[in-house]
Amino acid sequence: MSLPPARILMTGAAGRLGTELRAELPGIVATDVGDLDITDPQSIAAGFDRHQPLAVLHAAAYTDVAGAETHRAECWRVNVEGTRNIALAARDTGLILIHISTDYVFEGTRGGYREEDPLGPPVNYYALSKLVAEELARTAPRCLVIRTSFRPREWPYESAFTDVHTSQDYIDIIAPRLALVARHADDIPYDTLHIGTERKSIFELARRRKPDVRAASKEEVSVPFPSDISMDIGRWEGLCREREWHP
Repeated sequence: MSLPPARILMTGAAGRLGTELRAELPGIVATDVGDLDITDPQSIAAGFDRHQPLAVLHAAAYTDVAGAETHRAECWRVNVEGTRNIALAARDTGLILIHISTDYVFEGTRGGYREEDPLGPPVNYYALSKLVAEELARTAPRCLVIRTSFRPREWPYESAFTDVHTSQDYIDIIAPRLALVARHADDIPYDTLHIGTERKSIFELARRRKPDVRAASKEEVSVPFPSDISMDIGRWEGLCREREWHP
């Protein structure tokens, strides 16, 4: 069964990912902190009651990796407490929870991580918050965890790491894939799915849209970063072949 966007409620609609997904899923019930505050269970209950969705696409998150080190309380409140509240509400109402997670739930030392590989230990505070959030999301009986990673449409920095490898890609490449999964969440035979593209260094990714980007090392910054956080996306590719999806 394909879920109509009008029956999918999305959190974090004003964020970078939420903005892209609104364009990919016209008619989706787009909410943000002004009309549905994920840190307030009563606000969530009121929003679910008002819109009567079949699924909740939980895209709201604190995503500033460096900022999380100094704003830990805010990061925890949004990523952990907010996800707990959404999961509890989804459990109580029987909704499908589509939880947007991250490749940072892995340690990031070897790459090629599969969906069933052990998680952690977290490499920084953002990673810790998302790892805990993912486990809380799974308390909803009908939960699909999507691990992914993305960048803005244009590379925003003057430099990029040559010693961090990833499966992430630009938001306009990742968002259509996420939208496709959201539409078919009720018919996907997995509880976890990795969405990304091929393994490459952050520097290689940056050069695709900023050819003059400067090569840099993760050793130049104070926040710990993983060495190889790339994910195995074979499960996703198999679904695309089987169902003839062309995102």
